Amino acid sequence: MSHVVENNTHEVQELLVRLERNNKTVQRLSKKLCSYTCEPNNPSCFEKLYEIKNKFKVFAKHQKEIMEVLKSRKDESRELDVKIELHLKRFKQLERDIAGYLLDTQKHY
Repeated sequence: MSHVVENNTHEVQELLVRLERNNKTVQRLSKKLCSYTCEPNNPSCFEKLYEIKNKFKVFAKHQKEIMEVLKSRKDESRELDVKIELHLKRFKQLERDIAGYLLDTQKHY
């Protein structure tokens, strides 16, 4: 039984590190979007930037919720696994959205 608990603790720690790394990446990308080199230059870019900023807010909210649950170990159910999987997919989609936005703003220079 001790081995199972130890293994689960190790998995939780790895997950916490991964989520924190993803969060730092999102924060860096958010700062980049606020720089003058990424200013929107057409209506489409303004809309994309607005959508991305909203996605940042949603991502941050879910990140905080998941980190709190993992640190407190309140919920080790299947539902938490689904939330984490969805959050990781949200991170990948946010990365793709940002890359698309950056390509759109850079091609106008």
